[in-house]
Amino acid sequence: MRISAVIHTYNSEKYLEECLQALTSLDETVICDMHSTDKTIEIAQKYGCKIVYHENVGFADPARNFALSHATGDWILVVDSDEIIPKTLIDFLREYIKNPDNPETVYIPRKNYVFGKFMRCIYPNCILRFFKKGFVAYSSRVHCTPDEIKGREYYIDPKREDLAIIHYNYDSIEQFIARSNRYTTLELEKFTERGIKFSLLYMILRAKGEFIKRFILKKGYKDGLDGFMFALLLAIYELLCYAKLWEYEKNAASLHQ
Repeated sequence: MRISAVIHTYNSEKYLEECLQALTSLDETVICDMHSTDKTIEIAQKYGCKIVYHENVGFADPARNFALSHATGDWILVVDSDEIIPKTLIDFLREYIKNPDNPETVYIPRKNYVFGKFMRCIYPNCILRFFKKGFVAYSSRVHCTPDEIKGREYYIDPKREDLAIIHYNYDSIEQFIARSNRYTTLELEKFTERGIKFSLLYMILRAKGEFIKRFILKKGYKDGLDGFMFALLLAIYELLCYAKLWEYEKNAASLHQ
């Protein structure tokens, strides 16, 4: 049984070499690049990756779907270019697929590093990243669950931290803000599709709830000041989502006056 790694990229040179080094024991690595202008392609070529190109739509999900169509493995491991797959996880997955009775989709915990520190307040962040080919299809929208999931599910025990994906999530507050501006605009599209209306009270409760969840319930206080700052930024993200919804409704109303 063959395993293909699938990675979407756009100007991903910072962590890509470390990412690809960890995948050399797999049978195939497919890079779906959104027309990078840095050394991404040069690095991918160095590691003998299969390279395909996709229009840069500002987020990964459509590129992932396109990349899946070019993967030839029996099983697929979806990897972000800022993620490192530990050897222990690869060995685990190799053993996993030897049993034909095992479930077809596997949820893997992630260790998210923010400002250079492992944030326990967002662990285990279990995510569907390993599956039998043909059992998962991704959405055309940002950070949505896959449009299609077939078969049975298996969750790797979060206590097995040695099997967790290492994710270099945010290097700086500047990076967080830049991504948040893009992603909150895409969240607005989801709000309008679902018919969600702006509510000041709900906006405040969402932001407050996010902070309490991350800093207190998820024990972000154990991450020190880093944990406080990250919980605060996640609360601000929620505020931005609803602030953009308010602006959208205000502009729409003015057009009908």
